[in-house]
Amino acid sequence: MEIALAAGALIVLAIILVLVLLKRLIIICPPNLIAVISGRRRAMSDGRHVGYRILNGGRTLRVPFIERVSWMSLNTIPIEVTVTNAYSKGAIPLNVQGIANVKVANVEGLLENSVERFLDVPFETIRQIAKETLEANLRGVLATLTPEEVNEDRLRFAQTLADEADDDIRTLGLGLDVLKIQNVTDEVGYLDSVGRRRTAEVLKEARIAEAERSAEALEAEADARQRAEIATVQADRQIVEQQNELRVRRAELEAVALAKEKQAAVAGEIAKATAEQDLQQQRIALQERTLEADVVAPARAAREAAQLEAQGKAAAITESGNATIEVFAKLVDEFQEAGPMAERVYVLRMLPDIVDKLVSTVDNVLIDRISIVDSGSGNGVSTAVSQLPGTVVRLNDQIEAATGVNLLSSLAGNGKDDTAPAVDEGAVATPAQAPAAADGPDAEGEHVT
Repeated sequence: MEIALAAGALIVLAIILVLVLLKRLIIICPPNLIAVISGRRRAMSDGRHVGYRILNGGRTLRVPFIERVSWMSLNTIPIEVTVTNAYSKGAIPLNVQGIANVKVANVEGLLENSVERFLDVPFETIRQIAKETLEANLRGVLATLTPEEVNEDRLRFAQTLADEADDDIRTLGLGLDVLKIQNVTDEVGYLDSVGRRRTAEVLKEARIAEAERSAEALEAEADARQRAEIATVQADRQIVEQQNELRVRRAELEAVALAKEKQAAVAGEIAKATAEQDLQQQRIALQERTLEADVVAPARAAREAAQLEAQGKAAAITESGNATIEVFAKLVDEFQEAGPMAERVYVLRMLPDIVDKLVSTVDNVLIDRISIVDSGSGNGVSTAVSQLPGTVVRLNDQIEAATGVNLLSSLAGNGKDDTAPAVDEGAVATPAQAPAAADGPDAEGEHVT
């Protein structure tokens, strides 16, 4: 147990020693300090070899017993810059008081200058060196400026001084943060004289300006009265013009109103005529509907009735025709079944109708007598009688041409039939045959009763 405790104590002690050693070996640089680690030579960026290295913030390790650490502050160093009896341009001695803030430059290239010049140097020493440098630059700048320029344009004076002192300050490895001129005086009263002269000039200019302002005020007052009078006249004129324009506008409005009234009257007449026209159109439409109901509709109904009646008659005629066709068809079938005798029977049945048709041609002609005029040969009667057979033959030819049936042949064939009617050979002529006998070439001469 005692061995374990001793071992634990040794371990703790070793850890503490390691921590202490690391604390002494690890260098942590805050942002307002610069750590300069010296003891080993190093090559610089410009080719030089120096025996130190710079740590500007951050941390690093140092080699124990070989490297040593020194610190430089980057805090601002305030400096009061004061020169007395410094001759300005024009040999006027001036007293100038100002303030400047400098610090160690931490810019690469300038930091090495600071390290080489101010490492382990107290702040007061750095302050004194920077003060003397700035005062020397201040005297040099004052020699190039007049007292008026120094006193009136202090910003330009301070900027010129900063530009002049910047090279020297940078050579020392310092940086100039602020440079302001606080006071400029002289022991001979030059600036006071300049001030009094300027004051007198200002007072004179003020009196002149006051007089000018008074004159300008009077002129402005006169101008104002003139403008007021002109404005009054112009206002009166504008009032008259506005009144004239009002009368003109009123006349125009009255004319427009009168025109509107006339237009309204015309529109009323047009509306009345339009209404009457619409009424006439409605009357015409009513008459058309009345005519449609009284005349057109009954006529249309009559026409449709006539069409229906005609269709009924046509249907009756069509049915009658169909019946007749059917009768003829049956008749044809019967004739075809009857054979050759059917033609003779058909001709004999049609013969009375044919004769009636031939006789109907002279139905209204009444033959009272036939006169035969002899030409002197004494045979007129015999000639007329001899022409009768030819007339019969021509009649037969006409019947055959009309019906396709030869009556003489049919009669000749029918003579052998006992049912055929007998022909009276002693008959000379019938009233129907008389005109045919009169058609002969010798029907002239004697008059026979």
